[in-house]
Amino acid sequence: MGEHHPARRPEVRPGPLSGPLPERDSVVRVVPDEPAIDRSFDYLVPARLAARVEAGSIVRVPLHGRKVGGWVVERDVEPPAGVALKTVTHVTGAGPEPALLDLAEWAAWRWAGRPAHFLRTASPPGAVRGLPPARDLPAAPTTVPADALVADDLVADALARDRAVLRLPPAADPFPLVVGAVAGGRTLVVTPAHAAVRHLAARLRRAGIPVATLPGDWAQARAGCAVVLGARAAAWGPVPGLARVVVLDEHDEALQEEASPTWHARDVAVERARRLGVPCVLVSPCPSLEALGWGGLLAPARNAERAGWPFVDVVDRRREDPLRSDLYSSRLVDLVRSGARVVCVLNRKGRARLLACAACSELARCERCDSAVEQTEDRLRCRRCAAERPVVCQACGAGRLKVLRLGVSRAREDLERLARVPVAEVTGDVDPTTPLPEAPVLVGTEAVLHRVEHADAVAFLDLDQELLAGRYRAGEQALALLARAARLVGGRAGGGRLLLQTRLPRHEVVEAVLHADPGRFTAVERRRREELGFPPFGAMAHLSGPPASGYAAALGQHLGVQVLGPVDGAWLARAADHRTLCDALAATPRPPGRLRVAVDPPRV
Repeated sequence: MGEHHPARRPEVRPGPLSGPLPERDSVVRVVPDEPAIDRSFDYLVPARLAARVEAGSIVRVPLHGRKVGGWVVERDVEPPAGVALKTVTHVTGAGPEPALLDLAEWAAWRWAGRPAHFLRTASPPGAVRGLPPARDLPAAPTTVPADALVADDLVADALARDRAVLRLPPAADPFPLVVGAVAGGRTLVVTPAHAAVRHLAARLRRAGIPVATLPGDWAQARAGCAVVLGARAAAWGPVPGLARVVVLDEHDEALQEEASPTWHARDVAVERARRLGVPCVLVSPCPSLEALGWGGLLAPARNAERAGWPFVDVVDRRREDPLRSDLYSSRLVDLVRSGARVVCVLNRKGRARLLACAACSELARCERCDSAVEQTEDRLRCRRCAAERPVVCQACGAGRLKVLRLGVSRAREDLERLARVPVAEVTGDVDPTTPLPEAPVLVGTEAVLHRVEHADAVAFLDLDQELLAGRYRAGEQALALLARAARLVGGRAGGGRLLLQTRLPRHEVVEAVLHADPGRFTAVERRRREELGFPPFGAMAHLSGPPASGYAAALGQHLGVQVLGPVDGAWLARAADHRTLCDALAATPRPPGRLRVAVDPPRV
């Protein structure tokens, strides 16, 4: 989850010289909203504006001959002796809560960014010059029955703890947990999907609970509301008098920013709760190792958890008829011919080409970290940990491998011909506002799982592409993908079904879903990452861009930091913990140019 570190105060410089200092004017410290500037400046606040300026206010100030926006981070500052200051020219309106100012400093250290980036995320989408009346929970809040899959005492136990990781199966409803959290005071709820935000907000309003959804209801949230709800940026949302924090689907990659700085909403929410001393609950059907290392795990009874996962059919592709295409098993063809609404997933973008033994069809894997390998002349090289070995099948000893080539468009054509039903293609290239095709069977990349609201079955045509991807989080990401699919089809009571085509039927991810027990995966993954020093048992930063070479060399001089590379023009910095790595990143001067530093990169 990352270690706490004292706030990193940027270098303070006086504003440009401008006449004598009036005694009636106060002095504030301002962080300008300028990407290239990583320091704060002191300015005068004239008496006519003083009543409208507080810590967090958004103001306009003169800087280098032009007026720029910025945030007041301190009031009543003692100016440097003998220096005259320029004056704040305009107060734009309300900005981040004062508690978020120091949190932005911490986040800038934690993810090698600048405070202005996080203050911008914490600010309203437009100028807020006045706040509406606060809308707190009614004196007698509406209660709702708990979901049948989640026992009342489990929810109560999670809400009674300062730190709790609640493992709810995909079909379980988190609504009772949110309602229970609100009963304890103003609550911040962060969830990865905007569609989930709209759905949950509507249910809360029907239950008589005032809700502010971000970013649209920023002013209402700043004034005070029973529930503040939103997607990733909501971790920075204003909640005066915050009493509890809830993060739904904390494992979801959508909670992490892909652009640098690669901050994670879960970690921001956890740190925010820690600083305020309020309880925090992380909810997920498959909790991440970061979450499990932070708080105690609570899980429903085994029968309830099994009921919350769908039925799972595993097709061992090694045993399929070699005269047929290994992409379309007989069970898959029967499924799409059944008339059910079926979604077929085949990821073709950004994935490693897989190698399989030409004799026994076993996949070629790294014996150290279990990732896919690639062939370079007469050697096999791991994409994840760089281990090498001869071109020999570990299962049968054969020395000839074949490349497995797959594609969504060809899969749609073949499946439509085999099943004799209309099949439509859905990928991430399609505008998400475009209506889905009416075909009973959809084939696409994982983007199709974000477009469809419900299906009778989801089939993964080649799950091995996910299981053996050359990323250290490949297993965790594959399990998250299966959990999303499980939510689409629902639990066993409704007949929900997953079909997994794989050459690795005993893989820990497959076993976890088959037995509705994510702990089977977690136990194996924890040992693997601990042995290799991958997060959360170490810290990593991916360095890229034209200046990365010199920056990587300077970073490698710090004690406890190891720099690997270059690979494809990028370097990887590793350390035993985030304190060591983030201190080194903060202490290493940034060279000019477009340098990208991604701490805990999601796709490396």
